[in-house]
Amino acid sequence: MSSSDGDTRNIDKYIHKEVNAYQCDICGKSFSVSSRLTTHKRSHTGEKPYHCGICGKSFSQSSALSTHKRIHTGEKPHHCSVCGKSFRLKHSLTIHERIHSGEKPYHCDICGQSFAVSDHLTKHRRIHTGEKPYDCDICGKLFSGSSDLTTHKRTHTGESPFHCDFCGKSFSRNPDLTIHKRTHTGEKPYHCDTCGKMFSSGSSFTRHKRIHTGEKPYLCNICGKSFAVGSDLITHKRTHTGETPYHCDICGKSFSRSNMLTTHKHIHKGEKAIPL
Repeated sequence: MSSSDGDTRNIDKYIHKEVNAYQCDICGKSFSVSSRLTTHKRSHTGEKPYHCGICGKSFSQSSALSTHKRIHTGEKPHHCSVCGKSFRLKHSLTIHERIHSGEKPYHCDICGQSFAVSDHLTKHRRIHTGEKPYDCDICGKLFSGSSDLTTHKRTHTGESPFHCDFCGKSFSRNPDLTIHKRTHTGEKPYHCDTCGKMFSSGSSFTRHKRIHTGEKPYLCNICGKSFAVGSDLITHKRTHTGETPYHCDICGKSFSRSNMLTTHKHIHKGEKAIPL
């Protein structure tokens, strides 16, 4: 073996040894750069040394502070090369681009349904497991997603923080505002490549495609019946549980479906109030 070969091996050993030279003395995780170890340790200590001079919010990493500041400045440096839409976060652009590409890299191993966002897959799986880890501390109602709980709480507070700059209408969820704005702009970014029909919301587009595929991903864990729409499964389960969450505020009668309550209320139309 030549001396140069030996030198190369020694260098390789040195590089390999130094790859993760900085080790966390709390959890043992190793890093190749000391600055990454410093940042990592803040996950244990809770230290947040980077402060926003506008709102005072603190962050453990300077990059997180830089991204946060765009909320105040309105800066959106990440642009879609297809439609030109801009985003504050690179991750948001990546997800948005899947609208154009149709890419859905996250697959449910139970029913095979695919999703463009990993969080949507996580939430979807709870349809199969029945898991609802988020509970309302006001009324005790359970939810499968944290965003659903946040939105639900606004039914108690009446908060509608998202406002349409066309007509002033307010919404409790930002996605609802985005879809609403398309009634003003006429935008329909979701296109069915089977029949050509276009849709203003992703959820409407997803439901529509099941007309062509016959897919029914929502399965009742009591009787095995399946449904194309999640809300139909929720309504169906009430035939097993006997739940009747829709109440008539005139006579108190309860119903399992909102349209049944609407039909029932016609009985009271024209009735005169009985004086006390």
